[in-house]
Amino acid sequence: MAARTDPNAPPEIFQRALSDIRAAPFRPEVIAEEVPAPQRVAPYSAAISADVVVDDVELATGRLVLLHNPDGHEAWNGTFRCVAYVRAEIEAEMVTDALLGAVGWSWLIEALDTEDAAYTAPSGTVTRVASESFGGMDEEPARAEIEIRASWTPTDDALGRHALAWGRLLCTSAGLPSVPAGVVPIPGRRVRSR
Repeated sequence: MAARTDPNAPPEIFQRALSDIRAAPFRPEVIAEEVPAPQRVAPYSAAISADVVVDDVELATGRLVLLHNPDGHEAWNGTFRCVAYVRAEIEAEMVTDALLGAVGWSWLIEALDTEDAAYTAPSGTVTRVASESFGGMDEEPARAEIEIRASWTPTDDALGRHALAWGRLLCTSAGLPSVPAGVVPIPGRRVRSR
């Protein structure tokens, strides 16, 4: 007798992609865990959330969502889509730099290229947020943050590389130096699945 398969199970290609993402060896500063994914955007989805933490201080936070539509999606140019969000605190004077948006976007493209993550159709926004406190909170220092929201279509099956690129973007946004070529960092925590 042939083994029965669960008709509601995600396709094997999605399961392999998810396994690849779960096995991605992030830097030790990146603490990642699997979180609930949006359900209505694509037939299959998964998400991970991560914080960059150094000396018990959170320097950046973000989320990576993997979407899969076996029938493809015209706007994606493929059957998979990665959707990324990164937020990090920056120096207050940086928020007025006219090049901040272009620099933030270049961090994403460089991260994808550095991790050899093949992609097409990138799109997104870079937002700068400045906050000043008043009244009973006027002693709070001014704060500034950068937010990067992006999506791209993987053109390879190595989805772990795309997760590593997102992790690299998190670390760059947090102000951590890049790991030099040829140096392998001590592997960080892998994605904890629920």
